[in-house]
Amino acid sequence: MRSTVIKRSIVIAGHKTSVSLEDAFWKALKEIAIGRGATLSTLVTSIDVDRQQGNLSSCLRLYVLDSYRNQIAEAMRARGASPSATAARPAKSA
Repeated sequence: MRSTVIKRSIVIAGHKTSVSLEDAFWKALKEIAIGRGATLSTLVTSIDVDRQQGNLSSCLRLYVLDSYRNQIAEAMRARGASPSATAARPAKSA
């Protein structure tokens, strides 16, 4: 599977900036935003506000990873399985 890097302009906390992410990550962020009843801009702003270090693109990728890992852990708990400690642990930005 090949995903090209796409640079997009987005408004974060009222200012316009550009972010480069693979298309698969843009799609995942949109899905997460829709699932939370938020706009893409609102979701990215909340991720940016919580960012401790690293660049925004990396933080967005890690956020998507954490979201999907948490979904898997929740699905496993719902089935009565015990998710591994690493599945529920949040990723740290570089």
